[in-house]
Amino acid sequence: MTEKPNGPGDSENRVARFALFTLPRAIIGTLLLIAVAINIVNVIGRYVFHASIFWTEEILIYIIIWSVFLGVIAITYRGEHLKLDLASSRLTGKAKTIVNALIAATILVCSIVVVAQSSRVLAAMAETGQVSIAAGMPMVIPHAALIVGFSLMAVAVLVRLRAYVIGEFD
Repeated sequence: MTEKPNGPGDSENRVARFALFTLPRAIIGTLLLIAVAINIVNVIGRYVFHASIFWTEEILIYIIIWSVFLGVIAITYRGEHLKLDLASSRLTGKAKTIVNALIAATILVCSIVVVAQSSRVLAAMAETGQVSIAAGMPMVIPHAALIVGFSLMAVAVLVRLRAYVIGEFD
C-alpha cells in the first residue's frame, strides 16, 4: 500500500510509518538472518569439526525475544492485533467508537504498566550486573526488549489513535 500525500501532516505520517512499521520489520529481518547464520555455523562446527558453539541456543532465544517485541510495534501500528471481535464486529456508530476507544485505552494502560514494572526489573539487573549463563551477555539486553516493545507499542497507538477509535486502518 502506498500512502498518498494529503497535506501538512504527510511527512509526519511517513516518519511514523518508517519508525514504527518499516524499521522494526527491517531489524527483525536482519536479526533472523543473523540467527540463521549462527545456526548454520553451529551445525557446520558440530558435524564437520565436532565442536559446537555452546552459546548458540541462548543467543537464538534472545534474538527471537527481540524479534517478537519489535514485531509487536509494527503490528500495533497497523492495527493487526489478534482480537476476539465476534460481538464487536457487529457494532456500529457510537457503540463501535466507544469499544474501539476502550481497546486503545487498554493497550495504552497495559503498556504503561508493563514498561513501569520492566523498568524496575531492568534497573535491578543493571545494578547487580547479572549476565546470562552460557554467553555471558548482560541480562539487561534481552530484558530491554520488553521496554522498547511496549513503549513503542504505546507510541504507535497514540500516533494512530484516530484509526484505532474509528476502527479503520490503511
